[in-house]
Amino acid sequence: MRPSRRSAVEPFHAMDVLAEATRRRAAGHDVISMAVGQPVHPAPRAALDAARRALEQGRIGYTDALGLLSLREALAAHYRQAHGVAVDPARIVVTTGSSAGFNLAFLSLFDPGDRVAIARPGYPAYRNILSALGVETVEIEAGPENGFTLTPESLAAAQAQTGRLAGVLLASPANPTGTVTGRAQLAALSRYCSDNGIAFISDEIYHGLTFAGEETTALELTDDVVVINSFSKYYCMTGWRVGWMVLPEAMVRPVERIAQSLYISAPELSQIAATAALASGEELDLYCDAYRANRELLGRRLPELGFSIASPMDGAFYAYCDVGRFTNDSMDFARRMLSGINVAATPGLDFDPLEGHRTMRFSYAGSYKEMSEAMERIAGWLR
Repeated sequence: MRPSRRSAVEPFHAMDVLAEATRRRAAGHDVISMAVGQPVHPAPRAALDAARRALEQGRIGYTDALGLLSLREALAAHYRQAHGVAVDPARIVVTTGSSAGFNLAFLSLFDPGDRVAIARPGYPAYRNILSALGVETVEIEAGPENGFTLTPESLAAAQAQTGRLAGVLLASPANPTGTVTGRAQLAALSRYCSDNGIAFISDEIYHGLTFAGEETTALELTDDVVVINSFSKYYCMTGWRVGWMVLPEAMVRPVERIAQSLYISAPELSQIAATAALASGEELDLYCDAYRANRELLGRRLPELGFSIASPMDGAFYAYCDVGRFTNDSMDFARRMLSGINVAATPGLDFDPLEGHRTMRFSYAGSYKEMSEAMERIAGWLR
């Protein structure tokens, strides 16, 4: 038996690093993982209580492919309260994490041979999923000259060079850079996509984790957008595998048809817990205060150690660093750091196939004690 050509995508190196860190921890090593965006905090108390009550009742089953109506209505209320936007619950689809949301968006919007623009550096799963589906990824460098985000000008230049784009995918706050795309920039990007018949996907999974700049949902600007979000990051529910999409009305049924066959539905238990989590803002904002302290620590200590911050740490919970002073092989650097001092971080090759050999991403989603200890270990290792 032979694997298909479409399966020959690049590995997600962050997950490989996490797996090795897990093996070392199981072998008795005191590992600090800064490799993945895994919040150290548990799911909100209300979510845990709701899940316990559901388990005590004993019956957890399938839901509609679009998700529990109660959760979709609660999400619509969230958009009203947080953003002043009226969203029909019928346009909301509950997904098995944001990963399923991306699969559904790509399958319902694009055909093999289409071109989709993403920022470079950017989240590697975009590139890998699109590649597996036969869709060409057009990576546009997002650096200081364009505010570390996509712009109409950079999209126009890409189209002139590669041909017509079928889609544009933007994350704000972004992974790994932390870039927050402001309202005016987001509006300009949305207008460009609309004027040029380009599908616009807005990845908003780090909403709630904005420390500088304007946090704007694309839904404040247009209904002609696919918004993808998740309970994994701000809500600290990574392992519950529950997220959501907001779709233009015409896209709901196509997405529903695909979801019925691929996933049946997101786990009902996770949907019940997620509904309760939406009312936990006070508790979750305390967690954000902890990330803010970690952000200040890394923003100070990493440059002191010789790692220059490659882009402003405005949102999410990552520091993306230039480590070229120490290595021209970020993969080897990550392996040596893990084996030498039991600190795991992600090589930049995950996010930037061209320049990632000299960059690293450090997640500061752990505890302040862990972050402090990691910085001290790295300082001793580099001496």
